Amino acid sequence: MDQTSTLFLLQSVFIGIGATLVMDAWAWLLRRFGVPSLDYALVGRWLGHFRHGRFRHPAIGKAAPMPGEKALGWTAHYAIGALFAALLLALAGPEWLRAPTLPPALLLGLASVAAPFLLLQPAFGAGVAARKTPQPGRARLRSLSAHASFGVGLYLSALALAQLQ
Repeated sequence: MDQTSTLFLLQSVFIGIGATLVMDAWAWLLRRFGVPSLDYALVGRWLGHFRHGRFRHPAIGKAAPMPGEKALGWTAHYAIGALFAALLLALAGPEWLRAPTLPPALLLGLASVAAPFLLLQPAFGAGVAARKTPQPGRARLRSLSAHASFGVGLYLSALALAQLQ
């Protein structure tokens, strides 16, 4: 791996972890007010079932638990954050990283809600955009809120990185 690729990878990991921490802080704050958030052990359970060829579940909470599902889910959560940060850096370019602005980061954060709406929620048995949940509107709003906080985290993390350079 050349120096440019290594730098891009390190920047993506730094920004992605920072943004995911902001997202998790937002979820923690909301839980203090009784607003539930995703249990990342369920993400690990879903991923753990891949090796058995199972990619969709009628209700992920009722699927057989997998060894190490909590660690796997949390690791995937942060790795996905780094991947979205890499996408932002690839789209916005090095100029943006030198002087980050909120709009591209927030836009990518909001666009990233497509992942739970179109992939995770259907695979968990909740339907596209949580349509099979008891309160789909509320579930969608929670997802949008979480991903908006991720977008803010992308911006704040890029801003912190720009200050370090």
